Amino acid sequence: MKPPPFEYDAPATTDEALQLLREHGLEGKVLAGGQSLVPLLNFRLARPSRLIDINGLGELTHVRRQDGRLRVGAVARQSALERSTIVREHWPLLHEAIGWVAHAQIRNRGTVGGSIAHADPAAELPVVLAALEGSVRVRSTRGERTIPWNELFVTHLTTSLDPDELLVEVELPPQPPRTGTAFVEYARRHGDFALGGAAVTLTCDEDGACRSAAIALLSAAPTPLRAAAAEEVLSGRHVDEEAAREAAAAGVRDIDPTGDIHGSSAYRRRLVEAMVRRAITTAAGRVPQEV
Repeated sequence: MKPPPFEYDAPATTDEALQLLREHGLEGKVLAGGQSLVPLLNFRLARPSRLIDINGLGELTHVRRQDGRLRVGAVARQSALERSTIVREHWPLLHEAIGWVAHAQIRNRGTVGGSIAHADPAAELPVVLAALEGSVRVRSTRGERTIPWNELFVTHLTTSLDPDELLVEVELPPQPPRTGTAFVEYARRHGDFALGGAAVTLTCDEDGACRSAAIALLSAAPTPLRAAAAEEVLSGRHVDEEAAREAAAAGVRDIDPTGDIHGSSAYRRRLVEAMVRRAITTAAGRVPQEV
C-alpha cells in the first residue's frame, strides 16, 4: 500500500512548526515517530494534504527530572524512557509499561508525545498518564496551556488539542513514599495490541493500610479509564488477595468493552478484571516496608 499524495514540511524549530499548524489547520498532520500515522496513511484511513515532520526539533527530545517532576519532550523516543535511569528509579510504573510497547524496533522510532496524542485506549502510555495523574503541555501561535490527563482524552483516537496546537511536553508528578506500582496486560502475541490490562499505584501508611490507590484500565473504554470504584474499595484497607478480588470486581462492574474477532465484550471484561486483580496484588507486594 502507498499513502495518498501530500505536501511535506520539515520545520527546524518549534516556532516554525507552530506557524505551519496555524496555516494548515485540519489539513495538516504532525509526523513524529510515524509508527501509528504511516500505517493509517498506507491504508488510506488518514488523508492529510500536508505532513509536518517534527523529528528535527531537538529541543523536544529531553527526558529530565526537574523540581521533582518528570518532564519528557514530545519527540523523545520511547526507547529513551526504557534506558533512562531516572525513569527506572523514580517512575517505575512508566518504566515497566514501556517494556510492553510493541517491539524494540517500534520503541526506537515511536515517540512519547506521538503515542499520547494518538490517544489509543489500547496503548500503554495514555493509561500510564492516567494512573500517574500526568498532564501535557501544548503550544500554538496563540500561546501555551497545560492539559491534565482527564481533560485530554475525548474518545477513541481523539484528544482535546485544537488543530493548531502541538503537544510539546509530558509531565508526571513525583511518586509518593511507600508506593508500589504494577503494570500488566494481555495480548494474543507479544507486541500485539492489548486485549486488556491495568496500571496500578498503591500508597500505604506506616501500618501498611492503603492511603490512596490509582487504577487505570487498558482497552476497557474509548479512552483510558480510572476505576474509581476499585480505588474506593482499597482505601483504608490492608491489600490482600480478598481486597484485590473485591476491587477488581468493582472496577469492571460498569465497563462495556468493545468486542471483536479477538474476544467478546464479556470476555474482555473478565480479562480486565483478572488483570486488575493481578496488578493490585503485584503492586501491594512492591510497597517499600521502610522509607
